[in-house]
Amino acid sequence: MWIMFTFLAAFMQAWRNAFQSKLSKEVSVAGVTLARFIWAGPIAACYLYGLHQYQPSALPEFTGTFWGFVIGASSMQILATGLMVKLFKMQNFAIGAGLAKGEALVAAILGVLFFGTQLSLLGWIGVVIGGLAIMLLSSKQGFKQLSVKTVLLGLACGSAFALTSLWVREASLTLQGPFTHRAAWVLLWVIGLQTIVLIGYLLAKDKSTLVALWQRPTLTLSISITSCIGSIGWFSAMSLQAVPYVKTLGQIEVFFTLMIAVFWLKDKVKINDVAGLILIAIAAVLVMWS
Repeated sequence: MWIMFTFLAAFMQAWRNAFQSKLSKEVSVAGVTLARFIWAGPIAACYLYGLHQYQPSALPEFTGTFWGFVIGASSMQILATGLMVKLFKMQNFAIGAGLAKGEALVAAILGVLFFGTQLSLLGWIGVVIGGLAIMLLSSKQGFKQLSVKTVLLGLACGSAFALTSLWVREASLTLQGPFTHRAAWVLLWVIGLQTIVLIGYLLAKDKSTLVALWQRPTLTLSISITSCIGSIGWFSAMSLQAVPYVKTLGQIEVFFTLMIAVFWLKDKVKINDVAGLILIAIAAVLVMWS
């Protein structure tokens, strides 16, 4: 089941990134970040209600530890999304999304260091290959003209996403009940907190961005829907399996990303871009086999 949820999440995330890339050309970074959450809350609430109707379960107990993980995950996901939008502005869609996928490699390293995950030699080889792929993707003309700024931004984005995923799993593990319900509760609280924070910030600092989102209802709703469904997939999978394994399998997203970039966004993808994305996929397979 965790494999099925991961494939669903990867497919929906590829589309969400595509919609965000398109919106980033017209709206500020904060606005594009908010578009991910603004309509996702009601969708997540309906999903949770449906789960409890289909399989009644007692309400979980929300401890201080749970809230700590939720607040941490919410903050990191806002930061990660903002950094990814900046990547979209610096590179084309496929490259920005590819750099953000450094998340899987960072999650593997942090998982080994702090969360008890074990990686074999084969797994570490996959981590190294993935790191080389990230450098390849960040360079417009190969390694000779490597963009340090883009590499650092990509690693920061991936690290923030990795921490989000690790803390989401830990929050889910503090709850009792079926894994679907635990994941849905974490999702609802994370999205709710993020929406309140971002709307409050924009009301105080940049009301014009809220108007811009209101004027683009179709694109904003598309981002929220794909984001929420993708999060349901990620959160459910991570409630069942360790984050490094979920995220490495989720690298299948790079192929969805390439297809969307070429056939829908009409981006030009160079040979080294394709090579970098394929290397990331190879790294994912090696880590999974380990």
